[in-house]
Amino acid sequence: MRNFRNWDVYKNAKKVVVFIYSTTEQLPDSEKYGLTNQLRRASISIVANIAEGAGRSTERDFKHFLTMSLGSSFEVEALLEVSADLNLIEKQNQESLLHELGVIQKQLNAFITKLK
Repeated sequence: MRNFRNWDVYKNAKKVVVFIYSTTEQLPDSEKYGLTNQLRRASISIVANIAEGAGRSTERDFKHFLTMSLGSSFEVEALLEVSADLNLIEKQNQESLLHELGVIQKQLNAFITKLK
């Protein structure tokens, strides 16, 4: 059994979820079912796929879920860029989140490579 709660990548991904939630609180109500919802769902998907993959019995399945988590991190990245282009989030928040996502992406890539 893998204890995902101790992994830095899981802890960092949880921090991003919290940051995404606080950042999207500032988005207009017209984005509640658009960017707000999509950013929140994609960020939660990063964390959820790490946890779900940890519960899988084979390394192949585990790697699959880590890959899905990585994909979700890139989805969040793209959504942040769109949000910034639309002037919906502050540049400083975008830059902080992109930095954190970069760290998570490197950690996930290293984990996936290790499983190959």
